[in-house]
Amino acid sequence: MRFRPCIDIHQGKVKQIVGETLQEDSSKVVENFVSEKDPGYFASMYKEDGLTGGHIIMLGGGNRDAAVQALQAYPQGMQIGGGITADNAASYLEEGASHVIVTSYVFRDGRLQMDNLNRIVSEVGREKLVLDLSCKERDGRWYVVTNQWTQFSDLEVNEASIRELESYCGEFLVHAVDVEGKREGVQEKLAGKLSEWVRIPTTYAGGARSLEDLEHFRSLTGGKLDITIGSALDIFGGSLPYREVVDYCRRR
Repeated sequence: MRFRPCIDIHQGKVKQIVGETLQEDSSKVVENFVSEKDPGYFASMYKEDGLTGGHIIMLGGGNRDAAVQALQAYPQGMQIGGGITADNAASYLEEGASHVIVTSYVFRDGRLQMDNLNRIVSEVGREKLVLDLSCKERDGRWYVVTNQWTQFSDLEVNEASIRELESYCGEFLVHAVDVEGKREGVQEKLAGKLSEWVRIPTTYAGGARSLEDLEHFRSLTGGKLDITIGSALDIFGGSLPYREVVDYCRRR
């Protein structure tokens, strides 16, 4: 189990946001934290600590310059997502991203768009592509959600869909949207099932708030999944020491 760091950028600033509240009406966005430090600061810190495979997420438009600053501070050290398409993916790899992360481009109108998926794979290669399967629970099952996590798609996240999609990408990033940003603990059922289903590197995001949560997650998944933590960390306004998380995951 590795700790995968994150940098979420909204309106050019590093923030931690309750994902379900992200929408065009900025007055309704719930911000857990807004940093005075720029994205390059965090990327440089992750580089110094030797943390690889973290992700930069651009939350809405107008964030490219801030994201590129982080990429250039840590070339080949971080992945990038948020508005990635086949037309712009290669440019982010040229700016220093190790991988590009896609969701909305391949999930349009509530459906998986195979043409778009095939197109971006041909542009960047399977090994450079991360599919973000952000999902919410409905009737005891998990479905990919898009359009700022407001629209359910018809794709259920299960063993069959994982098996199909892993042939198109090098990694999965899975946000448990029901708990993301709320510091309520990991979504146990989803994490456990993912650890049974996936055969490629997969990062889980959502709800972790303590070293006890990390230990529970590691036990629950057999160490097969990596994890990212955002708003619970002290570097993002929370109480969980970033340094303790780094040290814990190194020991494990």
